[in-house]
Amino acid sequence: MDKFDRQILALLRSDARTPVSQIAREVNLSRSAVSERIRHLEASGVIRGYHAQVAVPGEGGVKAFFELFYQNGRCEDYVERMREYPEIRHCSGISGETDMLVLVEAPNMARLSEVRAAIEALPQVQRVKTHIVVQEWPL
Repeated sequence: MDKFDRQILALLRSDARTPVSQIAREVNLSRSAVSERIRHLEASGVIRGYHAQVAVPGEGGVKAFFELFYQNGRCEDYVERMREYPEIRHCSGISGETDMLVLVEAPNMARLSEVRAAIEALPQVQRVKTHIVVQEWPL
């Protein structure tokens, strides 16, 4: 799986009904190349199906900031991996003890935990500290 496959998967995770022509424009490949890649991802079992995400009444989603601490790396080494998760809205390299601050918006706590576990599994990531947003004030 290369960067094009990861980009295609991220777009399909965000909206499984995204037209092939739009995916092709966004990843800079031809429609036929994207169609072939999607067929290959389906045949190899990477894509196991397409599902509707249904909101549960009263479940409004969850936002959190992840503080990432890693060894011997730079933010640029991790940003591409963060793009694989449509729930990740923003990444910032910051000064101080924390290496990167990541804003995540997930439909529920279970998905937030899945994204966190995937980030924790990245090479060189030593620790992830989670800050759940409990209230926001528009400015």
